[in-house]
Amino acid sequence: MRSRNPVFSRRGFSRDNGYAGFNTAPQAGGPAVATQANPYAQPTGNPYAQNPYAQQDLQYGAPPQAPAATGRMTIDDVIVRTASTLGLLIVTAALSWALLPVDDANINRSYGIGIGAALVGMVLALVQSFKRKPTPALILTYAAFEGVFLGVISSIVDNRIADGAAMQAVLGTMAVFAGVLVAYKAGWIRVNRRFYGFVMAAALGFILLMAVNLLFAVFGGGDGLGFRSGPLGIVFGVIGIILGACFLALDFKQVEDGIAYGAPREEAWFAAFGLTLTLVWIYMEFLRLIAIFNSSD
Repeated sequence: MRSRNPVFSRRGFSRDNGYAGFNTAPQAGGPAVATQANPYAQPTGNPYAQNPYAQQDLQYGAPPQAPAATGRMTIDDVIVRTASTLGLLIVTAALSWALLPVDDANINRSYGIGIGAALVGMVLALVQSFKRKPTPALILTYAAFEGVFLGVISSIVDNRIADGAAMQAVLGTMAVFAGVLVAYKAGWIRVNRRFYGFVMAAALGFILLMAVNLLFAVFGGGDGLGFRSGPLGIVFGVIGIILGACFLALDFKQVEDGIAYGAPREEAWFAAFGLTLTLVWIYMEFLRLIAIFNSSD
C-alpha cells in the first residue's frame, strides 16, 4: 500500500511493495501480520534480522521471536523526530510572526519574504522526497523555511481578517490528528487498497481543480473559478480537510508497517517529514476555511 506522501511512497513504507525486505517477520510489539501474505518476503530472510536462536525456538516449540530492535525504527524514534521537525517549524513561525509585521507599511515586504520562504521550502521538500536516504539537516531546514511561511500567512489572516484564526486552525489540526489516530487504532478506519485508491483518485482530482483555479486566477485575476472563496471555497476547504485526514490514516499505516517490518532507524526521519507535510496541509486548509468564513461576514 503506497502512501500519498512522496516520502513514504518512494521508501516503500508498506507491506504490498516489499517493505518486508527490511524484516520478513514483524517486530516484537508490532501488529500481528501473516508473513505469507507478503509476496515480496524473501525465503532467505532479512539480512538485518538474522536470529541465531531461530532453530532452538522451533525445536522447543517457542514461537520465533523478532530480533532486538537495535538499529530499527521504533515509535519513540518517530515521535522524537516528528517533535523535532514540528518544534523547529513552530519556533520559526513564531519568530516570523513577531519579526515580520503585517501593517500597511510592511505587509508587502513580509508577504514577499513569506512567499520566498514557501518556494524554498517546496524545493527542499522535493529534493528530500527524491533522495534515497533521509538527510536530517535538509528536513529540518525545510521545516524552518516552512515555519517562516506559515508564520507570515497566519499573522496576515489573524491580524487583518479573523482575530484568533491561527489558534483556531492549530486546534482544528490537533483535533483532526487526534481523531484520526483514535479511529485508526480502534479499527474504525481500515486502510486497504480500496481506501488507498479512493483517496488517491480524490486527491488527484482536488489538486487538478486547484491548479486550474490557480491558472485562471493568474491570467484572469481575482480568485479564478472561485474554488477558494465564497460557498465553493467552503466546500473545497472541507474536502481538503477530509483529504488531509485520509492522508494521516495512510501515513499511520505506513509508519505501523515500517515498525512491524524492522525499518532502519534513519527511516524515522522520513516518517517525521511525511507527517509534517500532512499536518501543514491540514493547517493551511483550516486557515483558509476560517478566512473565508470571516470574509463573508
